[in-house]
Order: sequence, then C-alpha cells, then structure tokens
Amino acid sequence: MITKEFDTITAISTPLGEGAIGIVRLSGSQAISIAQKVFKGKNLQDVESHTINYGHIIENDTIIDEVMVSVMREPRTFTREDVVEINTHGGVAVTNEILQLLIRSGARMAEPGEFTKRAFLNGRVDLTQAEAVMDLIRAKTDKAMAVAVQQLDGSLKTLITNTRQEILNTLAQVEVNIDYPEYDDVEEMTTALMREKTQEFQKLLEHLLRTAKRGKILREGLSTAIIGRPNVGKSSLLNNLLREEKAIVTDIEGTTRDVIEEYVNIKGIPLKLIDTAGIRETDDIVERIGVERSKKALNEADLVLLVLNASEPLTQQDQTLLNISANSNRIILLNKTDLDEKIERDQLPDDLIAISVLENQNIDKIEDRINQLFFENAGSIEKDATYLSNARHISLIEQAVESLKAVNEGLEMGMPVDLLQVDMTRTWEILGEITGDAVPDELITQLFSQFCLGK
Repeated sequence: MITKEFDTITAISTPLGEGAIGIVRLSGSQAISIAQKVFKGKNLQDVESHTINYGHIIENDTIIDEVMVSVMREPRTFTREDVVEINTHGGVAVTNEILQLLIRSGARMAEPGEFTKRAFLNGRVDLTQAEAVMDLIRAKTDKAMAVAVQQLDGSLKTLITNTRQEILNTLAQVEVNIDYPEYDDVEEMTTALMREKTQEFQKLLEHLLRTAKRGKILREGLSTAIIGRPNVGKSSLLNNLLREEKAIVTDIEGTTRDVIEEYVNIKGIPLKLIDTAGIRETDDIVERIGVERSKKALNEADLVLLVLNASEPLTQQDQTLLNISANSNRIILLNKTDLDEKIERDQLPDDLIAISVLENQNIDKIEDRINQLFFENAGSIEKDATYLSNARHISLIEQAVESLKAVNEGLEMGMPVDLLQVDMTRTWEILGEITGDAVPDELITQLFSQFCLGK
C-alpha cells in the first residue's frame, strides 16, 4: 500500500521526568535526513532498516547527549512512514533540548495522537485498532489490557468487516433477484432471503451488545461510591482496599471534606473508589459542599458500598442512606465488628457483609460480592472473544440494530423489499463508521485529539 505524503513530525514519546531512558520520535519522509543533521556516528542514510546505532546528538559541534538511534524504513513501521527513535538519557532538559533541535532542523511538532492517526490514514490500522492503542495505554488491570490487545490485534475489525461484507453480498443478491427474476416466486424468495439474513445480522450484533457492559467496565472501571454517616470507617476502608493511606482517618466526625477518588484492582476489575464526605446535616459550609458532592457521587455510581457501624444502634441517617441507596447496585458493610455489637440486625437486609477494617476481617468477601454482582462467570476472559468496550462503538452498534429491526418490521408489514434495502444499506454504513471506512473527517480529528503527545 502506498502511504500518503505528509510532512515530518516529532514528539517526545516517554513521560517527562527523571528516568533511565527518554525517547524522541520522528516520522515522515524526511525523518532519517533530519535525524542525520543532528547525529554524529554512522551515516543513518546508509544503515539497514530496523537497526539501532550508537552515537551522539550534537549542535554546532557541542555534544548534547550520548544516544542510541533506531532507524526503521517504511512501510514496515507503525506509521508506514520512515521512523527514527532517538533513545536518550531520561530527563526533562535533555529530551526537550533534542526535541527543539529536531524542530529547528526541519521537523514539525506532532499533534496529540498524530503518529497513530498517520497509521490509520496510511492503512496500517483501522479505527478500532487505533482506539485500542489508547485503551491499552489506559488499561488499569490485566483484564482491561487483554480486551485492548484483542482489539489491537483486529478481533473487532475482522468481525465488523466480515459482517459488512455479508450485508453487501445480501444486498447484491436481492438486487439481482429484483432486476433479473428467473422464477415466478422470486418476490417470495427474495423476502425470505432478506428475513433470514436480517435476523442473522441482528442476532450477531445483539450478542456483541451483551458483551458491552462487561467490556465497558473493564475499560473504564466501576464508579464505586463509599457512603455512610460520619466516622463509620469509610476512609479506613478506602485505605485498606488501596493498601495505602490516601484518606485522613481520625475519630473526629466530618474529617473528609471532599470526594476522594482512587483506582483499585479487584480481581482484574478496575474500581474507581470514591470516598465521600459523611452524608449528614451540617452548618459547616465546606463540609456541606462535600456532602452535596457525595450525594451527586451516589447518584452517578455504578456500585455503592454502604458502611454502617456495628457498635452503635441504627440512626435516622443510617436509615436515610439505606432508603436512598435501595435501588442501587449496593453492598451493605457492617463495620467495627471487633467491638460489642449494638446495631439492630433485624432491621437490615440479610445479604450484608460483616467486616472489621481495623483487623482486616472479611475484606476479601467484598471482592467476591463485587465479582458476583457484575461478572458471575468472570474467572477469565475468553481468549478468542470479542468485547465491546468503547462507548462510540456501543452507540453505533445500537443504531445498527435499530436499522435491522426496521427491516424486520417492514418485512412483517409486507413492504416491498427494494424499499427495505435503504435500512439494510444504512446498517452497512453505520458499521463502516466503527472501522473508519465511512466516517467524517471531523470525527477522525476529534478522536485522535484525545491521544497523548508522542503516540
């Protein structure tokens, strides 16, 4: 495949900061010649592709750093352009200095995600694979990483591409039957074909949608609100799950004044834990703002961990929290069971979990319950399964299913098949938006703008 002609771009591809190695990347037709201008060592124009070469980065005979330079010639590169990667000593000053030197030598600063955008525009990856690159970077657990790797390998691309081809074949066959009828019952045969294929496509896409809940959770995590009245042990629970002290823990009510967010890995499921301010009536302005934010977090949470104090009788605040969280995916935690129990268990649901954060008792049961609530069979991700995890993909698949339903409804009403081809064609177009075969340029720009610099 012939790549498109673009200018040469450059960016730092490693996080800024102290480290053993920093990488400054170039991509474009002039990548090697620009790198040669600042490199003292072997002539990079003459070295073989996919080799790494020792030397120095220089400016006006002044050595900036000792480096290793990788040279990769198109088309066997990520962008399908010539790519040069300068491996320098990690550090803010040296990597920035080399970046600025490359820009002065003829390269342009890359836009966010522009390397991956070029890989897409040059046919190296489709849009699902490009988005999987960012999913892989942002993966917080091994299961989230596995889903991203599957998409990067093209599992979703293959499924969508094959489905689009099947739709195209069906449309072509219907068109042939209409234009060149060989039998008297051609209309009945064409209708039967359309019905069979539409139901087949709908079943496939609806199965894909059923993976969306799991995939989206693995990609984005479960938004988990830890709620309870003040001083029941919410912050202690957060610190226990995180295995570190992030929240301030004291015996003084109202210590947590704001919403604290942290991620934790629960058996491969990323949880975005939100330690909320205790929900209660208060005259403290700052605490009142925190309480309002807590209520907002509760309404938006995928999972609610309601913490009660086993060593005290139920209060009106406890009862209020039980009521407002009743319709949530909720786990009730009876904390401080290491103390004398005074709470009225007969007024509580039976499925609560009795814990002691102080003595680390039954914390593992919380993880088991979360697993049961959201992934009853989540022991492992099927290696060959394709999971929907991207909100854009989910929305488009839902639209495609609606178009297929319109075809089926039209068939039941006895509408002419040639009219129903419009909805079938629309399904084909919608699926093309997932892979990038039929997508507006504005969307492409918007999607890649979310990537980090250097990727």
